[in-house]
Amino acid sequence: MATVNVVNVVKRHQFKWYEKFYFYSIGVGMWITLKHFFRVAFMGKAVTIDFPDKKREYSSRFRGMHSLKRDEQGRERCTSCFCCMWICPADAIHIEAASVTPEDQHLHPEDKYAKVFEIDLLRCIFCGLCEEACPKGAIYLDGNGEMATDNREDLILTKERMTEKFGGPILGRRN
Repeated sequence: MATVNVVNVVKRHQFKWYEKFYFYSIGVGMWITLKHFFRVAFMGKAVTIDFPDKKREYSSRFRGMHSLKRDEQGRERCTSCFCCMWICPADAIHIEAASVTPEDQHLHPEDKYAKVFEIDLLRCIFCGLCEEACPKGAIYLDGNGEMATDNREDLILTKERMTEKFGGPILGRRN
């Protein structure tokens, strides 16, 4: 039985004579910088947005900000099953569970609830896996919100900021 040894040979890039000088690379970088400078200075094509006077237009493909839904009786749908936290590839969701006490029975349909539910938007990649993994349909990426802020604490969504104020069925959504 004959064995064949396959060796992958990686060829190094051969530089042209003018690429060997650093001045060529510096010139290319300066050309890009000057091109942007003239475009902004003389043609009036600004790159930035005058925030907060003008709001950023999001793409039609933007899923939206996270929101926690309620059921028809106005109770929280999240039963703290940790499915969204476990499936999150960016590890952006933090949940702490608590048991439902008899006086809180009217707020939660199950025997436990999410005492702490936080999503770190600095880590979140807006993939939507948390929405797909939730068996109760508690979390959706459909809210609107501003991604620009002055401090990092505003980019951590808490349960209070995400929970919708009024209950009721969501039309076209799973219950």
